[in-house]
Amino acid sequence: MVLFIDCQIAGISGDMILSSLVDIGANKSKIIDGIKESANFLEGSTIKKLDFTKVQKKGKSATQLVLELDENIHERKGTEIKNCIQLSCEKLELSDSAKEFAENSINTLINAESNVHGENESSVHFHEASSIDTVVDIVGTAIALDDLNLFDEEISCSHVAIGGGTVSFSHGVTSNPAYAITEIFKNSNIVVTGGPVTEELTTPTGASILVNLASSCKEFFVDMSIDSVGYGAGTKDFDGFANVLKIIQGKSNETLERDSVKILETNLDDVSGEVIANTIEKLMENGAKDVTVTQAITKKGRPTQLISVICSSQNTNSLLNILISETRTLGVRIRTSERYIVPRKILESDVTLENQKFTIHYKISDSDHFKLEFEDVKSISNALNISFNKTEELLKEQIKKKND
Repeated sequence: MVLFIDCQIAGISGDMILSSLVDIGANKSKIIDGIKESANFLEGSTIKKLDFTKVQKKGKSATQLVLELDENIHERKGTEIKNCIQLSCEKLELSDSAKEFAENSINTLINAESNVHGENESSVHFHEASSIDTVVDIVGTAIALDDLNLFDEEISCSHVAIGGGTVSFSHGVTSNPAYAITEIFKNSNIVVTGGPVTEELTTPTGASILVNLASSCKEFFVDMSIDSVGYGAGTKDFDGFANVLKIIQGKSNETLERDSVKILETNLDDVSGEVIANTIEKLMENGAKDVTVTQAITKKGRPTQLISVICSSQNTNSLLNILISETRTLGVRIRTSERYIVPRKILESDVTLENQKFTIHYKISDSDHFKLEFEDVKSISNALNISFNKTEELLKEQIKKKND
């Protein structure tokens, strides 16, 4: 089973993901009772009303969280919110997966604020996230995911719309995305996109929940047979689209893993082999998945080298800069490509050649085809002063015997 979170138009917030889970079938009463129990662990906040109701957003029926609070809190330490969430998860006897998800989500939020303000995590104070609604979103989502047994499923998401324009918060006005959002998505596998409006579409709590839920981010919809769909409405209304988060549950039709990569290409007709070799080495050291150089002929019969770099979206800009600075090319083409990946594992094995012990690493696929790590073979070949081909042959024989 797979779950796909579609946030490419309306972004994501904590209440939207929680509402979408209720809409897809999570036990509403269980979530409400659990959240009210959580309120006992946070002084100064009282939940006056808590419910989930059906609303219309641009003609689309969706579920929306209704939350009325009685609190006069403008600032709380992040550790207070974290303590409340931890005690709530224990009291509610949530699964280990749910507890880990909830704790990781609040830790992500605290860490982001810590990096923004240059403070220790124990000293971080929340302003916008100081309300109990942060607890409501995280604990409620943990309860819903547990109730639907979704922690056992493969969860992926679309690219995330973050909006545009400016955001007003406790420290003044900043461009959107706000500092916390960029910190949360930094070094994650989530791809963000600007627009489609000049307002905040993705909140820090929603972002924190997403990076701890989605194991992959897809540019295109996953191949699946759809079983159920949930729609969670945000509080804002926009002219051009329904402010609704969509989640889809179903069965995967993919027999192989699939992801999305960027391909950088440029033609080089006046660069030496030494420069190209050095460029390849730098690209690989800085995160390129692969680099290929192909001989070609361009206009007026000029010989050229076509260099192609496969990389992730996160590494695109850094590798683009390396490609330009090292080769002095005047242009680079970039395109997105879907690829299927044969499942594989990286294993290691202790081997003995000519009475010397070595460790060899190798990749093995589901078909039991394996490939030795080049650097290991090279190192052993040099240590024994025998040819690379002979070393590879002897190593393969030993590994085959161990795997039989």
